[in-house]
Amino acid sequence: MKLLRFGPPGQEKPGALDAQGRVRDLSGVVDDIGGRVLLPAQLDRLKALDLATLPLVAGTPQKDLRLGPCVARTGKLICIGLNYSDHAAEAGMQVPPEPVVFNKWTSAIVGPDDAVEIPRGSVKTDWEVELGVVIGQGGRYIAEADAMAHVAGYCVVNDVSEREFQIERSGTWDKGKGCDTFGPLGPWLVTADEVPNPQALRLWLDVDGRRCQDGSTATMVYQVPFLISYLSRFMSLQSGDVISTGTPPGVGMGHKPPVFLRAGQTMHLGIDGLGTQTQRVIQA
Repeated sequence: MKLLRFGPPGQEKPGALDAQGRVRDLSGVVDDIGGRVLLPAQLDRLKALDLATLPLVAGTPQKDLRLGPCVARTGKLICIGLNYSDHAAEAGMQVPPEPVVFNKWTSAIVGPDDAVEIPRGSVKTDWEVELGVVIGQGGRYIAEADAMAHVAGYCVVNDVSEREFQIERSGTWDKGKGCDTFGPLGPWLVTADEVPNPQALRLWLDVDGRRCQDGSTATMVYQVPFLISYLSRFMSLQSGDVISTGTPPGVGMGHKPPVFLRAGQTMHLGIDGLGTQTQRVIQA
């Protein structure tokens, strides 16, 4: 099932994508796509619906119908750094002996096709296509063997990053990762039953029509079950939390010489089976 949120910013309603690619309104069934709605029993209830009986929403999604972030009220947007060995190499860093963990502030979260702002004073804003894992059943100290039972679904994430803020400005990575608009999520949350192997997904990103990233989740250093188990040692994972699992090579920082985003450019990115995003880059 493909769950989504549609409508103007701050006024999104819950919806689902039907077999014809049209949006059906779920607001008579659930209040939003997030929190307890993502628990296994609630998802099973949604999957049992006959979407053809639900109200049809006018417009074509991602054309004349805006989609918001596919998860509402996200409590934590947890990110993993250097999780593809070839990306670590292009960044001039070693593959870490344990996952690198950082946060994006929830104020960074926007819809999949909303504009991305270059922060004031930025000179090194960069792109990163990533697989997002959405937590359904929360927990602590989750065994790796049980981890996949805690996944509600998956989505596309663009982990937009300001490299100078991240690396050169006397702080943790979070400083360059959580700027407003730096966390596009969506277009939809694809439930876990439709993604039999999250480690076999192609992901890619273009800037102004030029292919910059083209990789596969098969080359992750730390895979999804391990990441869920690992993170649950340090924090409670809760329904609606999103884990952004790292990016393959091809980011701007890795070009020789480095190339960074400029106002007026367009990013187009996607993951097989999970949809695409398109963001116009503007100046804050």
